[in-house]
Amino acid sequence: MEIPDIKWGELPFGYVQTDYNVRCTFKDGKWGEIEVSDSEYVPLHIASTCLHYGQESFEGLKAYRGVDGKVRVFRMEENAKRFIRSAEGISMQPLPVEKFCEMVRMVVKLNARFIPPYGTGASLYIRPFELGISPRVGVSPATEYMVIMLVSPVGPYFKTGFKPCKVCLSRDYDRVAPKGTGSIKIGGNYAASLVAGEKAHKLGYAVMLYMDPKEKKYLDECGAANFFGIKGDKYITPDSESILPSITNKSLRQLAEDMGMTVERRHVPYEELTEFEETGNCGTAAVISPIGEIHDLDNGNVFVYCKDGEPGPKSTKLYKKLIGIQYGEEKDEHGWCEILDVE
Repeated sequence: MEIPDIKWGELPFGYVQTDYNVRCTFKDGKWGEIEVSDSEYVPLHIASTCLHYGQESFEGLKAYRGVDGKVRVFRMEENAKRFIRSAEGISMQPLPVEKFCEMVRMVVKLNARFIPPYGTGASLYIRPFELGISPRVGVSPATEYMVIMLVSPVGPYFKTGFKPCKVCLSRDYDRVAPKGTGSIKIGGNYAASLVAGEKAHKLGYAVMLYMDPKEKKYLDECGAANFFGIKGDKYITPDSESILPSITNKSLRQLAEDMGMTVERRHVPYEELTEFEETGNCGTAAVISPIGEIHDLDNGNVFVYCKDGEPGPKSTKLYKKLIGIQYGEEKDEHGWCEILDVE
């Protein structure tokens, strides 16, 4: 088959149709065999629990074409474990880690021609998601579920790439409820963030930085990503029951420790924004997006971090180290990448 006419270096972070997706259904008390499909559509009963009661979760991970030509998938077992926690959080049947990893390997190999070449700054994004597919008109969990994995070649999440962005902060919006679903990855969390996110975009900001949903004293998520701040040799990131445990953040914390930094996961009070030398948000899509300025829409406060318009030195070092591991340029000392047998 011919390689599609894709300008790899100009890819946005978006959906591109590929050849295949893979699917697995839980029915009669067990997971079935993995099936391959070339359809972009899912047959759903009109009363499916995913449509009416939000029984849906998803993940995001990437495969990279390395400097040596090999294809690496980054920390897919961590995604598999988080996928399980999300399923359990909304009473869905969890997909075993082994089955998750088997499906990832299969969908990447089936769509190998869509893995962007090394040096383009692009990668193959893998999107697993689970749906409750049993028909229900009363509020109760489904008994049948479907997991689908699709892939799409993607470029940087933010158009500016690894450049400082402007972020706004407001106490008028809550991303999630206290003791709710903030720590699991379900579509409802993201639907709840759309109004605030669109407001941020209309005002010229990349994302909305949220305060904690209970007291409005502490920093929470930054858009759809984790927030971090650097102060001296400390890497500081919020920790609460309403924050999604980011696999990228977990990796950056380990790399920060490797570099001799002290890592702190704790409540981060609003006032500490004046003390940080560097700030950023992090996640699978952007890896690190440095924050140049934070504008408080409620009181007019402005916090400036990248006065010269360039990312801070420690954020840059962490970013280069992590993407170096993902692209095979740096030694994978923690065994985070699995090399696939893909041409």
